[in-house]
Amino acid sequence: MPLLWKPESWSQRLAELEARTGDLKEAPLRRDVRSLGMLLGEVLREQAGDSLYEKVEELRQSAIRRREAQAAGQINEAEDLLQQTVLGISTLPVEQAYPLSRAFAFYFELINLAETNHRKRRRLSLQLSGKGSNQRGSLRGTLREMRRVGVTTTEALDWLRRIFIVPVFTAHPTEIARRSVLFKRRRLGEFLEDLDRIPVPDEEILRLQEQLVAEITALWQTDEVRSRRPTVGDEIKMGLDYYDVSIFATLPKLYEEVSAALASEYGLSLDMSDLPLLLGFGSWIGGDRDGNPFVTPDVTREAIRAARSRLLAHYQLQVQLIIDLLTTSAQQLPISEELSKRLHGYMAELRTGTLQIFGARFEFELYRRFMVCVHARLLRTAGEAATDADSLETALTALPAYCSAQEFIDDLKILRRSLAENEGLRLAQTLIDPLILLVRTFGLHLHTLDIRQHAKLHKKALQESSEWCAGNATVVPQGLSPESANVIETFRTIAEVKAGCSPEAIRQYVISGASCVEDVLGVLWLARLGGVEPAANGTDPGLMPVPLFESIEDLRNAPEVCRTLWNLPEYRTLLASWNNTQELMLGYSDSNKDGGMLTSTWEIFRAHRALHDVARECGVKLRLFHGRGGTVGRGGGPTHRSIYAQPVGAFEGQIRVTEQGEVLNWKYGDVVLAERNLELMIAASLDALARPNAKDPNGHQSGVLLPEWEAALEELSETAFHFYRGQIIDDPEVLSYFEIATPVAELEHAKIGSRPSRRSGKRSFADLRAIPWVFGWTQSRQLVPAWFGVGYAIEQYSKKPGGAKLLRDMMVEFPLFIDLIRNVEMALAKTDLGIASLYAALVPDVAMRKRVFSKIEAEFNRTLNAVLTVTAQKELLENNRMLAHSIRLRNPYVDPMSLIQVDLLRRKRAGEDTDEINRAIAGTINGISAGLRNTG
Repeated sequence: MPLLWKPESWSQRLAELEARTGDLKEAPLRRDVRSLGMLLGEVLREQAGDSLYEKVEELRQSAIRRREAQAAGQINEAEDLLQQTVLGISTLPVEQAYPLSRAFAFYFELINLAETNHRKRRRLSLQLSGKGSNQRGSLRGTLREMRRVGVTTTEALDWLRRIFIVPVFTAHPTEIARRSVLFKRRRLGEFLEDLDRIPVPDEEILRLQEQLVAEITALWQTDEVRSRRPTVGDEIKMGLDYYDVSIFATLPKLYEEVSAALASEYGLSLDMSDLPLLLGFGSWIGGDRDGNPFVTPDVTREAIRAARSRLLAHYQLQVQLIIDLLTTSAQQLPISEELSKRLHGYMAELRTGTLQIFGARFEFELYRRFMVCVHARLLRTAGEAATDADSLETALTALPAYCSAQEFIDDLKILRRSLAENEGLRLAQTLIDPLILLVRTFGLHLHTLDIRQHAKLHKKALQESSEWCAGNATVVPQGLSPESANVIETFRTIAEVKAGCSPEAIRQYVISGASCVEDVLGVLWLARLGGVEPAANGTDPGLMPVPLFESIEDLRNAPEVCRTLWNLPEYRTLLASWNNTQELMLGYSDSNKDGGMLTSTWEIFRAHRALHDVARECGVKLRLFHGRGGTVGRGGGPTHRSIYAQPVGAFEGQIRVTEQGEVLNWKYGDVVLAERNLELMIAASLDALARPNAKDPNGHQSGVLLPEWEAALEELSETAFHFYRGQIIDDPEVLSYFEIATPVAELEHAKIGSRPSRRSGKRSFADLRAIPWVFGWTQSRQLVPAWFGVGYAIEQYSKKPGGAKLLRDMMVEFPLFIDLIRNVEMALAKTDLGIASLYAALVPDVAMRKRVFSKIEAEFNRTLNAVLTVTAQKELLENNRMLAHSIRLRNPYVDPMSLIQVDLLRRKRAGEDTDEINRAIAGTINGISAGLRNTG
């Protein structure tokens, strides 16, 4: 086997790492992609034969030629190439279509791994050069800007103390890959990372290449399509995996970077233990029952139990590591009186002498004795017995469990103070501080589990449970419906959890479809009916109702609804118990489906700003929860840009944001990636709070919204809203077209997640969830939700005198508009109307097909021209070469899969509805999702 990763010289490899721009910088990525492609080709020949490999190459080369013809403006030639490929695919037997789609999907898997490795490589490069502090989104870069414009040390620390960010993991849309496939991806990524070391002996390069081939072979022999829909339990495990994979290890590194950044930019010397807590974590997996009948009270109990179990297992590992490493002897250095007293207290609780417990074990290593007691208490907390009958922990089983995280922290702090007082500060910083940080962050519960249900079900449960009145007092009551019984049992489950040692494990109850004050008060009634006290009390933070405003109308009404709610005397009492804090959730996905991309973006911004105004008026501290999806059509986009684009003066530093299943691996699949993602959130929040740009007389993108810009956005939004509603939502033909010209109906066969795609069996826009709505348009390469209406609105506004110039000014200066247009631009770059027209051809009603597709095509062209006009670009992604390169790299692989999918859908629509066809379609769904890096 040739050594694919061996350089001509190792100095050349170092030069690649140090390169800042140009071909040398991208050379390692090209090498990884090329070499992985060669190894995959070898595996395909070996596992599936030369004929499959040759067919893959034929389709790939055809796709490349078509893209080159398009780029050269040779439209007819591009169309001819497309039709030739379609004709060739139409003759393929189903048994060949499936492995073909798998082969292309594998190319995506490997390209994704290569790009991920390159992200880590470039982060290392910036760190080595010291240029990382200038990178947008780095904490050092933000602090440097703050210092440059005169923000003092005291002010900087004050801003930092106000930040608290909670990523909330959700299952839907679920990561399309199975857990076993994710594990294999991580192994491949580790091998790639090992090949990046400088230098690597030839024998080691060969060994790593052979391991890569073996792992790719194992991946090829693994079912990538689930044979059954994942259970909620499967999704719970998948979400928890990321703590072991990256998050536990990431947090100490991240806080070390925060400390180093403060030292570098402000000369501060702060230990990790001195830093404010900046992050917490949440989850919906096992708590989100809106439209998912499989999330039962028992599933919620299991979600709480599994999270606690995963966390305590990690704590035990860390405590055991401290026992192994903290070998300081009392013959060398004393321990503090405080720790000595605590250790004697433990012995007194056992009513057994120290000698009987420890004997000669750790005779002078009193820190180890103390930590063995801590370990024994952790085992008791986890409800576990020591695995070794002769272990010290077995003799200490009578020690009590920790009943709160604070008890655990108190023990660790006693140990830390003793070390600090007795020449052991470095040991405390290295061994103890990281564990204290984890306990401060995760408590004994790991993350807060949000409960979510729809307001309609709350109303139904209240109605059924309160039908008794004087008029029917003599009537035998009917039993509760299963839905209402489930709602009430859910509150009983919450009460059960709160009666345990971690009442903070559940503290938010999200109300989907909230539209009025009664929707919030109804949850309070049901909570008390189920035995839950909503008010905070002692260590129990209570249960806060969190209304989720999703539709355009509800977003517009939200400020007045909250004003009424917050002025109710009884609710003011609850607010006081919650430290006068209220959390509200803004829904990006459904507002986009309801009103289109532009209107959704603007109405969320307006609601965000108005809600903060009302909160200040009512003396309420507002924390917003942003329900963003992974795709642009559901509020996705670059993290730093979206956080910074919040309204000026309408952000207090606390934020919760959903991290959806499809992006978890992209953001948290590795320690380096997780650290970068979390640092981006912290830096963006600090940037949005301090606004150093606004303090610079020559600064740009300060976030200040000029009156003329607001008027323009208002007009753009109104124009886009009426156009989108008239052309999409209010046109019944669009839903019919959507259900035939996209693979939305086949989503069930992909077995992506546990939740059904509709809230009920009704066939309507209102009942169709936002996730399958975006999924269908994305898979068919149309991406309508991400851009429709934007072009028409900009075109109309640009006809006004000075309109086009004003929009260009906004594109230079106003963060929200920049974020909107750049997200639309990315979606346009992923759209392919040539391939989309083949999906449209699946619609048998020719007249309807032409009517719907022609307006999609017309609006795409309008939006393309509009984006190029306001950005002053000649082509899409002109200023984002990295993304443009990534899309160009993927197109030759995603295009053939789209063509295979269209042909399989055609066969199915013609009556060939077999297990083989559905399995093959599911394979293309997996592959296209990997290629576009989105499911929905």
